[in-house]
Amino acid sequence: MSDTKVNLKPGFVGDIMEELKKVSWPTRKQTVRLTLVVIVISLIIAAYIGIIDVLLAKVLEFLTQTR
Repeated sequence: MSDTKVNLKPGFVGDIMEELKKVSWPTRKQTVRLTLVVIVISLIIAAYIGIIDVLLAKVLEFLTQTR
């Protein structure tokens, strides 16, 4: 195992807090809108992959059926 230690210098946490104050945080409206975009795109991709999966399963079933 590695013996790596995190070196917490005095003021490290304070520096982090100062940097976080400089961050341009999105508004609640932007966050909700972008979250919905991610969900919708994820559902579209899931449906696409699901359709491809069903079609490939049907083709494989057709090709492997005994005649």
